[in-house]
Amino acid sequence: MPRATITSGEIAMKIARISTLVVNARMRNWVFVKVETDQPGLWGWGEATLEWKTRAVVGAVEDAAVLLIGQDPRRVEHLWQIMHRQYFWRGGIIGMTAMSGIDQALWDIKGRELGRPVCELLGGPVRDTLRFYDHLGGGSLEGMYKTIDPAEFGARIQESMDAGFTAVKAMPIPVAELIENPRTLKQAARAVEAMRKAGGDDLDVMLDLHARTTPAAAIQFGRMLTDYNLYWYEEPCWHEHVAGLVEVARALPFPIATGERLAGRWQFRELLERGACAVIQPDVAHCGGISEARRIAAMAETYQVSVACHNPTGPVGTAAALHVGFATPNYLIQEHVRNDVPWRNEIVTTPLFLEKGIAHVPTAPGLGIEINEKQAARHPFAPEVTMPAFHRDGSVADW
Repeated sequence: MPRATITSGEIAMKIARISTLVVNARMRNWVFVKVETDQPGLWGWGEATLEWKTRAVVGAVEDAAVLLIGQDPRRVEHLWQIMHRQYFWRGGIIGMTAMSGIDQALWDIKGRELGRPVCELLGGPVRDTLRFYDHLGGGSLEGMYKTIDPAEFGARIQESMDAGFTAVKAMPIPVAELIENPRTLKQAARAVEAMRKAGGDDLDVMLDLHARTTPAAAIQFGRMLTDYNLYWYEEPCWHEHVAGLVEVARALPFPIATGERLAGRWQFRELLERGACAVIQPDVAHCGGISEARRIAAMAETYQVSVACHNPTGPVGTAAALHVGFATPNYLIQEHVRNDVPWRNEIVTTPLFLEKGIAHVPTAPGLGIEINEKQAARHPFAPEVTMPAFHRDGSVADW
């Protein structure tokens, strides 16, 4: 008996248009994806922000749109498979980022149509609240990337605590050498000491090494920090160097976190199989969207690995990560940038509300967010701030 098929004439709802809205936020261009249906007033928003790859991602969204116009937007998984499998070439970070933005928007449409928040469509909330962590300086360019003096680290920790946060991430290692000298390591250790003294034992401190270090340097630095009880030690070396991550994880007493640069569950598999980390950090704007973040989290749960979605992006990406967090049992904590640009909350109708760094279960339909396109248009595309990094001898370093 032939399998029944749905013809285009039977589709009650269709995707009519997929477009991007680029908003320059200094360090990055937020790439918002709008999927519009043929139903009046029904559309969804997603975010596909990828620093320094803005025009490539916009083009990738346009390429994916060719496959989706005229399709039923409520068939979220079916459309995910179309985007992933219908072109011969897999997407890589650019293609998966474009897919991520579209996938988020499809979930937003589904929730709006049903009048339910996305986290309920994912199985319902598994927690009552979700804790967020702050970046040093609220995530500003100067605070996160250009803070050097140990005393300044302590002062900025106090600012985060005054804003109600109980967890803060910082980057004390500067652009690193392949093998570090004692001065650099001791300076960085003094910065961590200042943060711990300012925050006391009630503050969780995470360190991001930005994969600037080799495994040997990461271990050498980490052993200087054993008294400070780090919440996690992030990207101590490149994620491709899984053996190096395993080496660091075995040598140090605190959890290793990594995964922000990975796309798709396949790239997370070896990390989990080899026990290379205790916390994985898929980015809902890069990894394949809400759909794929859920699959990655389920894989991690079988290895007793926690999930803390990477999220230095704009307000739509934050909303998408929040819904994943509320529906994921092994979710740990949520990253959040709040001080990248002063008008961050002006381009959305309902900004994220945190009470002492805590979010409550969302109740608005879909992702619960709407872009004020008129305000967004005041900040059009512009080249992002670049971060050139060089070793002392002039050779190129990892930023």
